[in-house]
Amino acid sequence: MTDALAKNINAEIDLADRRIAENDIVGAFKHLERAHVLGQASTYQHTRIHWRMFKLALKMRSLREIWGQIIRIIGASTKTPLGIYPTGNTGGADVWFFKPMPIPDDLQEMLDKAKMN
Repeated sequence: MTDALAKNINAEIDLADRRIAENDIVGAFKHLERAHVLGQASTYQHTRIHWRMFKLALKMRSLREIWGQIIRIIGASTKTPLGIYPTGNTGGADVWFFKPMPIPDDLQEMLDKAKMN
């Protein structure tokens, strides 16, 4: 993982933290989803982002999301090292674990730049 991509992931996480501070849980989750798309090829980042999604699910008091994130934390920590993850998947419990999804253009540009370095 390049430093630039790690910075982009951290920027999305920072934006999520700001939204949490503003009590904008939906907005925070959207930034974590964006971080997930960027970080899902890295076991550390992938697991880290699902952990943050889990903590946010607790704030949301959503049993579905809490359970979904527990399963995804296990999957991220065990499947990502094997290269098993669906490209573009946003990581929330509202999406099937292995469903590939289109990547937003701005995130795709970040991922493409990371591949060049």
